[in-house]
Amino acid sequence: MKFLHYMVQVKNNAAVMAAAFMEKGYEIISGGTDNHMMLIDLRNKNITGKDAEAALGKADITVNKNMVPFDDKSPFVTSGIRVGTAAITTRGLKEKDMQQIVDFIDAAITNHDSDSKLDEIAIMVNSMMSDRPLFVW
Repeated sequence: MKFLHYMVQVKNNAAVMAAAFMEKGYEIISGGTDNHMMLIDLRNKNITGKDAEAALGKADITVNKNMVPFDDKSPFVTSGIRVGTAAITTRGLKEKDMQQIVDFIDAAITNHDSDSKLDEIAIMVNSMMSDRPLFVW
């Protein structure tokens, strides 16, 4: 029963997160999500998936670069990122936390060329997660 509750929470978190991204002008492939992850086309944000993945990594946020439909960039660069909610849900995050996560991601993408800003975001991310250890069931 606990696993079923977890799976429902993962999906709920993803739906809230996708909506928060769309409110910030991000293009979610398929217009949202029906599962645990979403594919975000970053072409309207003027950043590649590779650069977004690197910037988010510096901010201690893990995503994967990913090709999007009709991508005009190579598989090694990409125009998108893939974001999922399974890992953050195992750490106890709920719907109410998704806006803050999206704000962190948006700030990192917006400031991808500023190491000092990415360091500030990493500090906030680590502060938010400091009392949420991995694999909390």
